[in-house]
Amino acid sequence: MERTTTAAAVAALLAAAALGLAPHQAQAAPAVSATVSADAPAGSSGLTFHDIPGSGGITLKGNVFTPAGAEAGRKYPLIVLPTSWGMPQIEYIAQAKQLADSGYVVVSYTSRGFWLSGGQIEVAGPPDIADVSAVIDWALAHSPADAARIGLGGVSYGAGISLLASAHDPRIKAVVALSGWADLIESIYSGRTQHLQAAGMLGAAGYLTGRPGPELQQILGDFLGSKLENEQAMIDWGKKRSAADQVDRINANGAAIMLGNAWGDTIFPPNQYAEFFEELTGPKRLEFRPGDHATAEATGLLGLPNDTWTNARRWFDRYLKGERNGVDAEAPVQIKSRSHDGYEGYADWKSVGSGGTEKLALSDSEHLFANVDSGANGGIIFLSSILDQFAKAPPTASIPLLPRAFAAVWQSERYGEDRRVRGTARLHTTVTPTKADGTFVAYLYDVGPLGIGKLVSNAPYTFHDRTPGQAFGVDLELFSTAYDVPAGHRLALVVDTVDPLYIEHNPTGAQLTFSSPSTDPSYVSVPLREQ
Repeated sequence: MERTTTAAAVAALLAAAALGLAPHQAQAAPAVSATVSADAPAGSSGLTFHDIPGSGGITLKGNVFTPAGAEAGRKYPLIVLPTSWGMPQIEYIAQAKQLADSGYVVVSYTSRGFWLSGGQIEVAGPPDIADVSAVIDWALAHSPADAARIGLGGVSYGAGISLLASAHDPRIKAVVALSGWADLIESIYSGRTQHLQAAGMLGAAGYLTGRPGPELQQILGDFLGSKLENEQAMIDWGKKRSAADQVDRINANGAAIMLGNAWGDTIFPPNQYAEFFEELTGPKRLEFRPGDHATAEATGLLGLPNDTWTNARRWFDRYLKGERNGVDAEAPVQIKSRSHDGYEGYADWKSVGSGGTEKLALSDSEHLFANVDSGANGGIIFLSSILDQFAKAPPTASIPLLPRAFAAVWQSERYGEDRRVRGTARLHTTVTPTKADGTFVAYLYDVGPLGIGKLVSNAPYTFHDRTPGQAFGVDLELFSTAYDVPAGHRLALVVDTVDPLYIEHNPTGAQLTFSSPSTDPSYVSVPLREQ
């Protein structure tokens, strides 16, 4: 829901310093008419700053870029960019200027509840969606924007807001949603497990740079406090903020949707974007690259060359200007492997694993004592996937040295040729607990000749109210990825019960047994690309 990389946090603090404010002193601007005249002389960049009326009478702090030398009476396509979680209105200046230089009116604004914009943080709730329409109305009245050519885009929180707004405002013809979410519950509560570091980072950044509303405060408290009696209320709250639950309205409105994300996104894992992409019926594009949350877009926000933003501009040019630039003729799914450079194109998400699946049989039963971190884990939010992106150094574990009392391990034979893992690996197994509640985390590793495993993927799973001693089946999707396992290596599935990324629910003294009944064998299926 935010660009909470170290760079983003530093940028937010620098913005506060530039305003002469400590982060906790950033207060909402009063809802007064303090708008800078849209007709005021602009600099060579065509940039002006404005107070924009939002929904419910609040004021949104925004800026507008207009094309240099804009002709009187001429209308230009409009692009609206809501800011990321915790970021001020200057976030998109570099990209907004490039878009304006190519003939767009670009309006960016600080999302409600953050910095000097009014209101409270609603987490892409109805007031945020109404803000988008209010900003469009304002832009049409105060700039040379064309009502028939309106686009929307953003990174993280701005992406989530953009997708939801496209379900409610049919004037929106094109959307670029980068490092966002389509399903909020599947993003931070997948496997019925709280993603601790992700939610904690979101909450901390919200309190640092904005004003969480009472509903958000309640949800965060319930979520991080594991108040299961309020679980359904949390799920209902998240569904109202999930474009996946409004896909029929998005399809009916017909906006052209471009989605971009990173394989290692620790805020919004890629699975939920891929599933949403498959439900879209209009013009669409899906891009996955190595990295973590918003790291694929980060250099572009600084004005540096960036594939993600280049394709975003091509998308807007095609569907707002009508340019025949070929973006719609390319394979709609474009992915980059974590193991090498270069893009692979596919007709749809299902074709990514078109080489079939390889099943790793989990034939031996494994018995684990819970509550101890075995040393296998998903890494640290942001840091681990950034290292994977730039140094191809994912989290590692010595598979032979993992303590078998706390980690279950199954390994394949060594491969005689490369295995190009593409898509979503799935675990099917049978679990027998000694307690009614519990959590485990599954990891898929690429294991080299010396036994060092590089993390390919992982996912958590939590259960509640099970009968102790009674077995039950589990089907768990690991986070989607693209990774090449070299010849001479093997794949290993590791399961343990503690990972710093997640909240675990294992009572003291809990034990788990993973078995493979002859009537229902356990396995992990790994999707592969054709050789």
